[in-house]
Amino acid sequence: MTFAWYGHLKHLNTKPWYLAAILSWFVAFFEYLLQVPANRIGYTSLNLPQLKIMQEIITICIFIPFALYYMKQPWKTDYFYAFLCILGAVYFTFKG
Repeated sequence: MTFAWYGHLKHLNTKPWYLAAILSWFVAFFEYLLQVPANRIGYTSLNLPQLKIMQEIITICIFIPFALYYMKQPWKTDYFYAFLCILGAVYFTFKG
């Protein structure tokens, strides 16, 4: 989803927004083909908040390298602190 949501900012920034939306929906469609069954399988052993926070940690683990290496964004220490906050959310969501 990261590429579908943000990749167009690099490659299609001079094109009409609706073209970026259509291409992003096309990319996102294939992820949904995996995400929906994964959520159904995961829901058999995890609760809904656990599924959501797991999705968020996966997203941030993908987004930070994407932003730094693909989109060429500068590193900020705030990104690390944001990551730690999400790790804290993981801890509280999954603890006993």
